[in-house]
Amino acid sequence: MFVLTQSPSVADRFLAELRSVEIQKDSMRFRRNMERLGALIAYEISKELDYKKEEVQSPLEKASTYVLERKIVIGAILRAGIPFFQGFLNIFDQSESAFIAAYRSNKSEETGNVEINMDYVASPDLTGKVLILTDPMLATGKSLVVAYRTLLKYGKPSEVHLAAVLSSREGIEYVKNEIPEAKLWTVAIDEKMNEKFFIVPGLGDAGDLAFGPKK
Repeated sequence: MFVLTQSPSVADRFLAELRSVEIQKDSMRFRRNMERLGALIAYEISKELDYKKEEVQSPLEKASTYVLERKIVIGAILRAGIPFFQGFLNIFDQSESAFIAAYRSNKSEETGNVEINMDYVASPDLTGKVLILTDPMLATGKSLVVAYRTLLKYGKPSEVHLAAVLSSREGIEYVKNEIPEAKLWTVAIDEKMNEKFFIVPGLGDAGDLAFGPKK
């Protein structure tokens, strides 16, 4: 479990702007801050991956460098996850991509729990690759788990990283229990959710703030 804001950094400002009701009025800045935080988390994940040594030819002579040993697939949960996903793609610019349309419906009358619907999945073969699944808000954690299990139909990755901007304590515990093989990365942790399963203090509906309200 890695929390980006455990130590003060520029990430705190980006997150504060995401939360601010005044700055949220600028949807372009909201998307840009999501993208920035995605890039920062991607950089931290890059430190944990496996590399192999290679040589590159400069105009003067050869130099040693390190390149990633395994292919990377970055998964985005639509639509709110697109700007966050773009930040990862900016860092892992040669990666493949997977897209999942997962969304919450009303609470089940029988269980009182949120139900997850999934309409669309597109993914490359994941066999032996590094899967980084991104979702800006890890609230209950159920959409992330459903998305991950659906992606396993496309092959078993060599390692799994789950990344979020904001996470609730409850969601973290749920994901850790359901996907124990994954490493979890988040910008910050908020302590609770409200009765509608929104993270509090959170930042609101990330999809609406990034792309406008849906009907």
